[in-house]
Amino acid sequence: GPTGCSHVESFKVAKNWRKNLRLIYQRFIWSGTPEARKRKAKLCICHVCSTHMNRLHSCLSCVFFGCFTEKHIHEHAETKQHNLAVDLYYGGIYCFMCKDYVYDKDIEQIAKEEQGEALKLQASTSTEVSHQQCSVPGLGEKYPTWETTKPELELLGHNPRRRRITSSFTIGLRGLINLGNTCFMNCIVQALTHTPILRDFFLSDRHRCEMPSPELCLVCEMSSLFRELYSGNPSPHVPYKLLHLVWIHARHLAGYRQQDAHEFLIAALDVLHRHCKGDDAGKAANNPNHCNCIIDQIFTGGLQSDVTCQACHGVSTTIDPCWDISLDL
Repeated sequence: GPTGCSHVESFKVAKNWRKNLRLIYQRFIWSGTPEARKRKAKLCICHVCSTHMNRLHSCLSCVFFGCFTEKHIHEHAETKQHNLAVDLYYGGIYCFMCKDYVYDKDIEQIAKEEQGEALKLQASTSTEVSHQQCSVPGLGEKYPTWETTKPELELLGHNPRRRRITSSFTIGLRGLINLGNTCFMNCIVQALTHTPILRDFFLSDRHRCEMPSPELCLVCEMSSLFRELYSGNPSPHVPYKLLHLVWIHARHLAGYRQQDAHEFLIAALDVLHRHCKGDDAGKAANNPNHCNCIIDQIFTGGLQSDVTCQACHGVSTTIDPCWDISLDL
């Protein structure tokens, strides 16, 4: 969306705008506890048609919820001359004068902070489902942050020389040769190799192959690919072995036809996930809820579905693992 909206700047002149905005994010957008979700389900309805659906927005100038699809929030904005509203599903700020969602650095920072606090609450509390306490797989598990091991510290002590990385340094910026309609693969490889956590994992030599045939391990090849792309060699790399392994393990992608980049990403993550555990790891390797491999730690999320009872306003919550989220265009 556009930046520098004058109507947002006018909104930020108010004395308590930060406090009020935080309350909206805490109570009606990012719901970190079962109580917060119940409150949101009970209170977040259109004040005109009483629906919970149709892209509800909250006015930032007064207490009013209106649906965007039926333009009830638009009618309120025009009648009251209240120019700004916040999307209660995604947290975006809509300006009715600019007729678009707008970006503001300060508001974005508040939204991120409140979302982070909500995620912490979700991770530290159990979720009430059908009036029974149960733990939600995945949310309660806290993966340890990456830290240098003692052997690595000793190696660093024996090798005090460091390569200085400046803003103009081009290490990691290396082209990939198109092997014939393989641009779909190359763009995903570039994205993966510039994912900081994944980069740190492979460049720290953390992978320990458990495959009976290491030459067929896609994780080993990715490890080799990371070393190649971060070697400082400026010449383009030819990822022929990676392409060959993808053809072996994801046969629907074999051949030199044009393929979908998203389909390649999902297939590659699936193979990498299986190979992180080895082919004989059994059911645990195929259950994201019980896997702490690097692929699942980075790419597996939880898709939360809340079903609200219209009578008692109780909220039943289920969380399913997912690797991607479909977004409206």
